[in-house]
Amino acid sequence: MDSLEVLKQEYIQKYSDRKLVFGEGKTSGGIMLIGEAPGGEEEKMGRPFVGKAGKNLDEFIELAGLKRKDLYITNVVKFRPTSVSEKTGKPINRTPSREEIEEFVPLLKKEISTYKPYLIVTLGNVPLKAVTGNNRLAIGDCHGSIIEQEGLNIYPLYHPASVIYNRNLKNIYASDVKNIKKYIHS
Repeated sequence: MDSLEVLKQEYIQKYSDRKLVFGEGKTSGGIMLIGEAPGGEEEKMGRPFVGKAGKNLDEFIELAGLKRKDLYITNVVKFRPTSVSEKTGKPINRTPSREEIEEFVPLLKKEISTYKPYLIVTLGNVPLKAVTGNNRLAIGDCHGSIIEQEGLNIYPLYHPASVIYNRNLKNIYASDVKNIKKYIHS
């Protein structure tokens, strides 16, 4: 068993009361997409980006001229962070806490070092900050351009769900995706 699998097993044991959703896809030298955490559909299916945000991500993948099978898709936090809705009393998604993010950064870094992607696309603020280690960075300041850091090429994008909640981002998101297409094919 390789060191990444050993580390995954440690997390499975530590979070035996939670359903963990690990990354999937091409496991060497490709493009790695990193989101913040799984949602309800992802938790049910045990796969990253299969819910509403996943549909937007599929549009991004198509617009960029890529195929899902050619990517490695993961999240920073591997379980669904929730709070309880005051209206319904049911669990709803929430942004992962700083402690949850810090808990899973070692696993994310192991995924990156194991798969050695030539491009990392961060989807939103949480993965941008987790990958760069810079908590002052904001997606609004650096989306759509390459950040080179420690031998990594990082391309920050807004999270696909942000387009659902803020339709004004749709054109910006589409423009950023077209720019990534140029980068990939250059």
